[in-house]
Amino acid sequence: MLIRSHDSGFNHPHASDITPRAVYEGRRDMLRLLAGGAAGAALAGWAGREALAQAAPGKLPALAGVKSTVPGAQTMEKVTDYKDASTYNNYYEFGTDKADPAKNAGTLKTRPWTVEVEGLVKKPGKYGIEDLLKLSAQEDRTYRLRCVEGWSMVIPWVGYSLAELIKKVEPQGNAKYVEFLTLADPKTMPFVGSRVLDWPYAEGLRMDEAMHPLTLLTFGMYGEVLPNQNGAPVRIVVPWKYGFKSAKSIVKIRFVEKEPGTAWNKAAANEYGFYSNVNPDVDHPRWSQATERRIGDGGGLFAKRHKTLIFNGYEQQVGQLYAGMDLKKFY
Repeated sequence: MLIRSHDSGFNHPHASDITPRAVYEGRRDMLRLLAGGAAGAALAGWAGREALAQAAPGKLPALAGVKSTVPGAQTMEKVTDYKDASTYNNYYEFGTDKADPAKNAGTLKTRPWTVEVEGLVKKPGKYGIEDLLKLSAQEDRTYRLRCVEGWSMVIPWVGYSLAELIKKVEPQGNAKYVEFLTLADPKTMPFVGSRVLDWPYAEGLRMDEAMHPLTLLTFGMYGEVLPNQNGAPVRIVVPWKYGFKSAKSIVKIRFVEKEPGTAWNKAAANEYGFYSNVNPDVDHPRWSQATERRIGDGGGLFAKRHKTLIFNGYEQQVGQLYAGMDLKKFY
C-alpha cells in the first residue's frame, strides 16, 4: 500500500535510473548521502533496487481493453516506465522497503481466486476472478497515482468501473459505505503478522465515491495482467485519493451502514484520515503535501518537484462529491 517508507527519511532512487548515465547519477546521489551521514538503510535499499531493475520484467498474459470514454479517464502526461511501476511499490504484506514487493511477491498465488461480496446487498455471492473479468468490458485508463510520501506515477490501468459490480449486487438503501478486505495469508505473504498494521489490510469508500465512474476495479496495467506486487489479481484504483486507499489483492467486498475502520487510519488516525483525498493544503504531520516527485523524471533523490494538484488533478470530475465539507477536518 502506498504509504511511508522506513529509510531514515530518504526515498530510494528509481528503477529507470538503471542505464549507464543514470546509474552513475544514482551512485553520485548515494555519495552525497554518505557525505551527509545518511548511509545504512538508504544505501542498502538503493543496491537492492539496482539489482531488481537490471532484471527485465517477465512478460505477463495480455489483458486488452478499449479506450474509456469516462471523463478524466485519460491523461496526456508521460507514462511512468513499467520497470518503475513494477519495482517501486508499497505493499506491506511483502515488506516495508520499496523494493521488497517485487522481490517477495512471487509467492502470491492468484489462481484460483475468489472475491466474496457480502453485507447490505440484495445479491450477495462469491465471484471467481474469471467471473469478474467477464462482468463488463475492460477499459484502458491512464491515471495519476499519488503517494502520501510525496511521490507519484502515471500508470495505464486495465479494468472497469467498480459501479458495474455494485449495480449487479444491488445494495440495500441503508448501505452507506463499501469496505474492501485484502488477502492476509502468512504462508505466501511474509510480513503478514507483523505489528506494523492490523491484518487483514482494510480500506473503505463512501458509497458515492465507490459508485463514481473513475473508481476502477482493476485487473491489469500496461496491457498485461497485474503483476503480483501491484495487487494481482484484482485491486481498486481511486485516482483522486492517496495511493493507500486503492486496496490490492481483494478477497472481500462488504457493504455496511457505518464508516468502516481502515488499516492506516487505525494505525495512526492523526496522520491518515478516512477520506485521504489528495490535498496540497493539508500536510501530513511529518511532511508537506504541497509538492511531489514524479518517479522516472531522473535526478534520483534530487529530482525536480512538481506542485501537487487538489484531488490529484481530478477536481472537475470529483469535487462535487465533497461540496460543503471541511476538507481539513475530513482529511
